[in-house]
Amino acid sequence: MTMSCEEDLTKSKDNQSRNFPSEIINNAHITKRDSGFVTMKAFAPIIEKYELIDSPYIVAKKGIDIEFFDKKKPKVPGKITAKYARIFEYKKFYEAKGNVRITTNEGQRFAMQSVYWDQRKNRIYTHDTVYVTMEDGSTLVGAKGMTAKDDFSEYTFFDNTGNFSAKQLSENKR
Repeated sequence: MTMSCEEDLTKSKDNQSRNFPSEIINNAHITKRDSGFVTMKAFAPIIEKYELIDSPYIVAKKGIDIEFFDKKKPKVPGKITAKYARIFEYKKFYEAKGNVRITTNEGQRFAMQSVYWDQRKNRIYTHDTVYVTMEDGSTLVGAKGMTAKDDFSEYTFFDNTGNFSAKQLSENKR
């Protein structure tokens, strides 16, 4: 008995998975500029671009370190590190997960497990517990998350506690 198999390549293309990286960058060092001014520097061990699907995205599965620069304070970059990051460029939506650490240009340090940035709305938010340490050493805890402007000029914590010195409290009341 002899058997033969023939494959119709035109039919199988429609059923193939397109959820594979179209581009892979190892040891990625990325610098973004605006009018010659460096606005961001990023490093990731590996970046994968998924462009052949309905909602394309970029993922850094092995972590990412980003420095972001403000034209007002070009020598003092803000920083964000995470064990995982995903970027939806078309939607201008970003997520970072796993031991997320953010340091603002003013020296405030935020620690949480996940954070989301909606660039279109200029908002950053998380539902995780957020730990904030100010430059003077005072701390604040948002047990049920926070929402903030993406430049951290304003933020709101949910179910918060903290420790502040009496001097700092009297200065804030002025």
